[in-house]
Amino acid sequence: MESLVLKWRKSSYTTANGGDCVELATLAGAVLVRDSKNPAGARLRFTPRGFRRLVKGVKGS
Repeated sequence: MESLVLKWRKSSYTTANGGDCVELATLAGAVLVRDSKNPAGARLRFTPRGFRRLVKGVKGS
C-alpha cells in the first residue's frame, strides 16, 4: 500500500523562537491539525466547514 505524504504548513502566528504553534495539512475533504513540537503525535481531523467554525470560535467572531 502506498504511503500518503502530507504537506504541513505552520500557523502564521509561529514565532522565530519556536513558541507554541500548530501545523495544518489539507486532505480531500479534511483539514488536519497537529502540534508542531510533536509531529508524530495526535492529529485532529476536521471537515473544511468544521475547521472554519473552529477558527471563527477561537477568534471570537
